[in-house]
Amino acid sequence: MKFNKLVSSSRRKNRKRLFSAPSHIRRKIMSSPLSKELRQKHNVRSMPVRKDDEVMIVRGHLKGQQASKVIQVYRKKYVIHIERITREKANGAPVHVGIHPSKVSNELS
Repeated sequence: MKFNKLVSSSRRKNRKRLFSAPSHIRRKIMSSPLSKELRQKHNVRSMPVRKDDEVMIVRGHLKGQQASKVIQVYRKKYVIHIERITREKANGAPVHVGIHPSKVSNELS
């Protein structure tokens, strides 16, 4: 059911708005859910991710590790880079794995 008649429900238009969004709107899109304690404290369900936030991965094959610090918020690609989450390139160099902020839980803020 559509609640706001001013917002399109067209898949094509929604994808266009997502991929051509300016940086200040991408910040809001790149929000992560808060932990239960922070949810009680701030009375809000999710917040935009910032550099140096403590996050825990809760979805995907990298989930279940202890909370780590956000190194970089890469708005252009809609991903965040997290400390100690790396993989090896073909030449052996380590590179950070990009993770979407909706797949992490913000632990400390």
